[in-house]
Order: sequence, then C-alpha cells, then structure tokens
Amino acid sequence: MHQDRLVKKLRRQGIASYEAANEYMEGEYLAEHNRRFAREAARAENYHVRAPSAAKLREVFRLETQRWISNDWVVRYRGHFLQLKPQNKRYGPTQAKALVYEGEDGGVEVHYRGERMDYEDLAARPRAVQVAPHEPVQQVRNKSGQEHPWRQGYEQRMKLQRLNRSQEAALVGVSASTTP
Repeated sequence: MHQDRLVKKLRRQGIASYEAANEYMEGEYLAEHNRRFAREAARAENYHVRAPSAAKLREVFRLETQRWISNDWVVRYRGHFLQLKPQNKRYGPTQAKALVYEGEDGGVEVHYRGERMDYEDLAARPRAVQVAPHEPVQQVRNKSGQEHPWRQGYEQRMKLQRLNRSQEAALVGVSASTTP
C-alpha cells in the first residue's frame, strides 16, 4: 500500500528516472514516512540470531533429488552412474530410494535412510557378466506315484484296508467280523 502512495507521489512530482526517484526518496519522502509510521519497540530485547555457519548454509542451499537404487546398487544422476559401496554386509539398499544432494560447488552426496553413503563415480554402467551356456540339468523325479497313499482319497484307503483285512481273515480261516 505504501508503494502505491510512493508511485503516485513520484508521478505528481514528474519524476520518471531511477536517479531522480532515489534522490526524492532520500531527501523528502523517507523523513516524512518515518515520522508517520515509526514506533518504539515494545521490548528492548534483541531477537536477531547469529548468521548460520558455512556448513549449515551449504546444507540449506543445495539441490535435492530423489533417485531409485537399482539391483546392482547403482544410482543414476545427470548421466553419471554412482556405484554405492555397501555399509553393511548383510543387506544392500536395492529397489529403494536415495536422496542425491548437489551443492553450489558441484559436489554430490548420496544419502540413504538419512545416512551418507560412499560411492564410486563410474564412467559407464558396468556390463552384465556373460555366463557360458550350460547343458540342461537332468531333473530328479521326487513326485510320488499315483498308487502312493497320499494320492488316494480317504474312502479308497479305507476300502483297501477293509479288503486287506478280509483277505487276511480268509487265509487264516476266521471270518472278518469275529474278533479274537
């Protein structure tokens, strides 16, 4: 709103150049503006903070990009292949996302789960290892046959058991219904 008033005053004064506008502001306008709008501070405390450190400024003013980590632990970034070095021998960060930070100086950092990862910048993507074709391996049959009890239904197994008992009883000469 104050800018609108200033522009109107400059037009009324016939000022059209930057130099004349700066001269008018320093000579007349600012003194009047400060007289009208300046106020004493409610408290005398100084709430200004110290300037951040250079490291904090580098952390704030950097480009952050999210990238996928491939199965061979490579992150692609601006035509580069960043081969991550494993931090832990038990697992690798495959099929996950990493954050790539590029500073104003062009330095690149890769972070995974909040931790900085070491990497090697490869000139080209590593080639897949060519494996010589091999003879097909003869499969060992470990399926049970059709006559196996697992393949028969419950009623068929019971019928077979009853039949076997009656045949045994006939051989002995005792009826199948008698109990010893």
